[in-house]
Amino acid sequence: MERKQLTRRISVASGKEPADTVVKNGRIIDVFNGEIIEGDIAIVDGYFAGVGKYEGKSIVDAKGRYVIPAFIDGHVHIESSLVTPSEFAKVLLPHGVTTVIADPHEIANVLGTAGIQYMLDSSEDLPFDIYIMLPSCVPATSFENSGAILKAEELKPFYHHPRVLGLAEVMNFPAVLNAEDDMLNKISDAKQFGKKVDGHAAGLTGSDLNVYMAAGIKTDHESTTAEEAKERLRSGMYLMIREGTVAKDLQNLIPVVNGYNSRRCLFVTDDKHLDDLVLEGSIDHNVRLAIAEGLSPITAIQMATINAAECFGLEDKGAIAAGYKADFSLMDDLETIRISHVYKDGVAVVQDGKLVTDCCNNLQDCLGQSVHFDEIMESNLNIHLSSIKANIIEIIPNSLVTRHLVEEVDICGQGFFQPSTSSDRLKLAVIERHHMTRQIGLGIVKGLGLKYGAIATTIAHDSHNLIIAGTNDSDMVMAANTIKEMQGGLVVVKEGQILASLELPIAGLISNLPYQEVYSTLKELHHALGKLGANDHFNPFLTLSFLALPVIPEIKLTDKGLFKVSTFDHINISSD
Repeated sequence: MERKQLTRRISVASGKEPADTVVKNGRIIDVFNGEIIEGDIAIVDGYFAGVGKYEGKSIVDAKGRYVIPAFIDGHVHIESSLVTPSEFAKVLLPHGVTTVIADPHEIANVLGTAGIQYMLDSSEDLPFDIYIMLPSCVPATSFENSGAILKAEELKPFYHHPRVLGLAEVMNFPAVLNAEDDMLNKISDAKQFGKKVDGHAAGLTGSDLNVYMAAGIKTDHESTTAEEAKERLRSGMYLMIREGTVAKDLQNLIPVVNGYNSRRCLFVTDDKHLDDLVLEGSIDHNVRLAIAEGLSPITAIQMATINAAECFGLEDKGAIAAGYKADFSLMDDLETIRISHVYKDGVAVVQDGKLVTDCCNNLQDCLGQSVHFDEIMESNLNIHLSSIKANIIEIIPNSLVTRHLVEEVDICGQGFFQPSTSSDRLKLAVIERHHMTRQIGLGIVKGLGLKYGAIATTIAHDSHNLIIAGTNDSDMVMAANTIKEMQGGLVVVKEGQILASLELPIAGLISNLPYQEVYSTLKELHHALGKLGANDHFNPFLTLSFLALPVIPEIKLTDKGLFKVSTFDHINISSD
């Protein structure tokens, strides 16, 4: 901070000169004592100078509304919103979120360091703070082909960037357990720069959590049960309570939060689709759900603000107090958490629920084409089985976790698997799309619910190859080749007709259109999914995109084949 700014802030705090802005007649949420207080809030140079009795050059009349710190999302993949960082900001600001901790893991898996740099450059000069945690596992495992491989030496230069806070979710637990050189280098580099290290402790218990803590990994967003949550808190971790589009863990975890441990808990969305962000909101949705589940509103607000700030060392965020950034919201009540006004650095960015600021970023997209594979034919999708029993991926609705089933399936005379809509067993394919390897992984999925056609997308965590599910080979082939022509995106096909599609030209993950147009197209895709008879109890596309993620139990599909997470190895489709 410049000496001049410091001097002015002290002068305003002491009442020797007027503030830039004073907020009056508000009920202020004190996140430190868990109380509601009253007083004037003085703002100067984008910071709070004090709470008490103040005069200012301009006055904001809160009219009895609650004044709360702006919300912080502790872990999010912006790419999952399908829009650029500037459009993402436009969506979140009206929901009272002014800060996110983003992991550009998705785009880095496609484009490597160029993807990280794109996310940093495209989030500059916004009235919205996007901090970056560097992707720790690109690729997530060695059992798939990704677009890039990022070693410790490639990540290290990014630590000099002021918005890089640390190393993102360490999901390759075996690499930590076995003290593999590159993983230890990544962790030690982060520590050397005084940065944070996020965890990804899916399914880990007991001594495995001790390994994480011993390595300096202090957070986890993969708890799905109350016992897992307790164990992480007991181990000294920060508990990230996730409520996204697929992974909805809040209701299971919120009963664990109490007066002793609440300050070690925070909210995250992780992966949330644009339509859900528009309709439900972001962290404000987490807060509402927590309150509806019986959590104290002030505790929920603490978790969404000061807890997240302290977890990531953001010393000037998360509270309404002197010396903190003047990022705050006005809202009418403590139940609905309906945000009416939002201020970023002391300036109104949302008034009466409407965005009143410019979130433009003039960065030109020059990332080029990223979808490369030979034209697909029906013969490429044949699954030959040596017995009628097969290993099957079963979907658990609204969960990233899948079940490993062994069932008898339909087989034609040549020994090829036949999809069955009556048994809800469909064909699944993952096609490598980065390096023209011609690698195609094939499998069987149960629970997606399609009665007709096929769906495909280049959003396939974490390596983001092309993933397709379908009831027949013909529509699957059309879906694959359409995606190639579009250079990435989502498509719905039925009986040789493209019912709906969304182009994602930025790495096959992100649209370059305004969020309103993307939102409108997503509604068209949803309508088209209805024509396929898709299950409407979860998002089929987002569920599909996680069926290729080989670090979440129990069984997944990569471009190299069917993958069993517990043994960290590929298995045959046939179960002899």
